[in-house]
Amino acid sequence: MNGTRAKAIKGKTLIDGNGGPVMEDPIILLEGKRVKSVGSANQITVPRDAEVVDASHCTLMPGMMDLHIHLCMFNNRTFKNYRVAQWEITPELQQLYALFHAQLCFEMGFTTLRDLGLTSTRGLLTEHMCAVRDSINAGILAGPRLVIGGFTYMTGSHLELILPRAALHPGFQSADGPWELRKLARTNLRAGCDVIKTCASGGGGTDKEEPDVRNMTQEELDAIVDEAHALHKSCAVHCFTPEAHRMALKAGADTIEHMVFHDEDSKEKIVQSGVWMTPTLAHRTDHAIEIRRQIGTPQFTLTKMKSIQPHCFDTFQKFHKSGVNIAMGTDMGFEPGMGSNAFELEIYVKLGMSPMEAILTTTRNAARALKMDRDIGTIEQGKLADIVAVDGDPLADIRILQERKRIQIVMKEGDIFVDRRPGKSREVVHAEPDTWKIVDA
Repeated sequence: MNGTRAKAIKGKTLIDGNGGPVMEDPIILLEGKRVKSVGSANQITVPRDAEVVDASHCTLMPGMMDLHIHLCMFNNRTFKNYRVAQWEITPELQQLYALFHAQLCFEMGFTTLRDLGLTSTRGLLTEHMCAVRDSINAGILAGPRLVIGGFTYMTGSHLELILPRAALHPGFQSADGPWELRKLARTNLRAGCDVIKTCASGGGGTDKEEPDVRNMTQEELDAIVDEAHALHKSCAVHCFTPEAHRMALKAGADTIEHMVFHDEDSKEKIVQSGVWMTPTLAHRTDHAIEIRRQIGTPQFTLTKMKSIQPHCFDTFQKFHKSGVNIAMGTDMGFEPGMGSNAFELEIYVKLGMSPMEAILTTTRNAARALKMDRDIGTIEQGKLADIVAVDGDPLADIRILQERKRIQIVMKEGDIFVDRRPGKSREVVHAEPDTWKIVDA
């Protein structure tokens, strides 16, 4: 889609993703997919033949990222009962939902998503998600940049219990012992995934399982992480407990998923390691719990989610204050609703982050956690032109990033995919959120 003609984007202000002062009257010059130069209007000369994108009423900022999302989850806005959906949706339909969910996030300014896997009653969905990624990369379909994770877990782990206990588990979905788990990791990597997702403890949103159960021996976890690294991939480890933190750090995890329970020792070890963590707090709010209630979640799970809520918020505040590296992730799946990812940033601000710090978690920090910061995460010379134009100032009110009409332009790699400026009407998904048919109504 990119031509050879130069492109210049004019804004009111610029948040470049580096955390420094906001620039007034910015101009961003593009050359193909990348940023050629950035400066204020009195510093940049726009070439005569350049295409000018006038967003002079907007704040320009880097494309946002969500590093913990489950795009293949059953759409809670389309099925009133997710437990019915778990039995009735084919993998092929789940794959189409995943694309749809990715596009809903894309339209709200999320140009990169790290999908951390899912399973189904028909098997793992690694190949399906890799195909969605590849179709976007090939330009067949519009969507965000996807980084795909493959579930690699023991029999009966938290990740397997996302499905009901009575669910069928055909194929090679789970494994036990270091060598069998290495083979499962290799199988997922052969399918094309970018990151291995595994699990060191119990979790919150599943039935009849306590968060503090161990989900892996140290030897097993070591094997999984080692296998990912051997093939030059990363490993994300689900951890709810201090012991799980210590196991993940010992194994060499690249990211630790969730902020729930901690102790002083695990907190200090995480700080010293410099490992990145995704808080996933949107999944822990009363709003999310109410959605889970509405779609038929058992009371045991609702009670568990509510009981861990204060621990999540307390851990986030203490980790932030202590200097833990934080990259934004929502754990969005059933709730609170695909496309509402920026709700996570509002929670961070309510819990003590400055709006600028919150924006850094979803831009520069997220890119660093992905080890992709050479190309994305900030707006500066040489980076890919992933740019969002926002009508208003998110530093004054972080909540505007959740308003569809405020997300005026979404650009990925120099191409405009969403344009809601006055007189413009370009969308990826031609449906308003929550207006679609309820399949099992």
